[in-house]
Amino acid sequence: MSSPPRSTSSSSEDKDLERQDDSQLSTTDNDEKPSPGPGADNSKPTTTTTPSTTPSSSSSSSTPPEPPSTLNPALERALLLKLDLLLLPLLMLISTSCLLDRTNIGNVAVAGMPESIGASPAQFSTAVSIFYATYVTFESPWALLLKRLTPRVTLTSLCVVWSLTTIFSGFVTSIGGLYAARLVLGACEGGLFPGLNLYLTMVYKREEQAKRISYLFVCTTVAGAFGGLLAYLILKMDGVGGQEGWRWVYFVEGGLAYFLNEKEKGMMRVRARQRKQYMGSEEFSWEEVKLAARDRKMWILAAIQFCQDVLLYGFSTFLPSIIRSLGHDGVEAQYLTIPVYVTGGLFFMGLAVLSDRLCVKGPLVAFANVFGILGYILIICRTSKGVKFFGTFLCAMAVYSSPGLTVTWLTVNVAPHYRRAAAIGIQQTFANTAGIVAGQIYREKPYLLGNAFSLGCLVVAEFLIAGLSLYIWSCNRKKEKIALGEMEDTRKVKTGDGELDFKYHL
Repeated sequence: MSSPPRSTSSSSEDKDLERQDDSQLSTTDNDEKPSPGPGADNSKPTTTTTPSTTPSSSSSSSTPPEPPSTLNPALERALLLKLDLLLLPLLMLISTSCLLDRTNIGNVAVAGMPESIGASPAQFSTAVSIFYATYVTFESPWALLLKRLTPRVTLTSLCVVWSLTTIFSGFVTSIGGLYAARLVLGACEGGLFPGLNLYLTMVYKREEQAKRISYLFVCTTVAGAFGGLLAYLILKMDGVGGQEGWRWVYFVEGGLAYFLNEKEKGMMRVRARQRKQYMGSEEFSWEEVKLAARDRKMWILAAIQFCQDVLLYGFSTFLPSIIRSLGHDGVEAQYLTIPVYVTGGLFFMGLAVLSDRLCVKGPLVAFANVFGILGYILIICRTSKGVKFFGTFLCAMAVYSSPGLTVTWLTVNVAPHYRRAAAIGIQQTFANTAGIVAGQIYREKPYLLGNAFSLGCLVVAEFLIAGLSLYIWSCNRKKEKIALGEMEDTRKVKTGDGELDFKYHL
């Protein structure tokens, strides 16, 4: 049996470390591995391979034995815990800082920035929307380049540029300068969120992804809550250093960025072999990009994501203004957003854990959207201010749960890697045009147009989710019949997620 391929850039010390890590993590007894849950990686071996122990005639010419192809369940759980502790805090810090930089324009909007730079409400709404012009343009290219340039180079470079851009946004004195800063910010951040999601699929198995991807989306609520609290405190710095309070929001929050330092993880070799079907070839192929562009699942999920992102970008950016329209002043609006964000984040975490256990996505997205529909109805109808404020909590449960689960629904159902990278890039490019829409529908108080449009998007999303769930169920059923010889295989795509033993997650 030939040894698994390794990067040509690895040193001899790295190879020794890989062999040591494999031997430490691989089970050496004959315990039978528990069968995987529904929807788990079907390419994962279920028996332990015993390495050869035949001695060689010369120690100098001996070849290290092939490590076992399975992991002891207890050791694998320990490995996952270590990976979570090493990777997730770093990725969450990037995501939180990124979202702080993106959404702080909503905080400075109620802190006097438009008046300070002489921007009309229409011009300021354009500044919100223009961000997504470059954001959606660069998403697909960055996703395809992530693996080739390595996450270390790609993510670190993007972090540095958007951090500096955010800091210098504090020196903006005209609407033209704000437009320029938002365009640069969009070009950089277009590679960060898709890149972070794609990177997690390179590390975790399909049935492990929803909870980890949820951490990135929970950062949206953390950024909202922390951003509101931070903005509330920073705005008290009005006049410090001769600068207005809104400028300090950019100075302080832009400095939260850090430099990503990617570490080698030799302990992942065994898991990489187990996920070979899901990851596929290391070589880039335009054919995989074409297959991704023709994937019906991807386009339906892109439409669902667009509907969900209208809520995400509109609600996240304008929540302080929505609360202010209920009669609260600018400072109160900042800290009243905090419990709303916390509620949305906790609800999403619960759904994500349940999603991984059940290997189900669509029904949970539809369930979360029900709360959003009720929330927007309460906000739109003639109800008391207290009831409307309660409605924002219900909206948050859909706003921060559904987009994350929709992204995960795509990542677990597309293989191999470059087909998945292209699918994520295309889906996010299409879906994030919702940011342009969100900036235009939330223009004037009491934001009836924005809230009504968001409600309509939720209703449309529910129908799309039902249709996609039925389509995925039919695809799984068709594969089962073909495998049993009950029908002829006339499918055009039979590789990657088209293989008969690849079961789609509903």
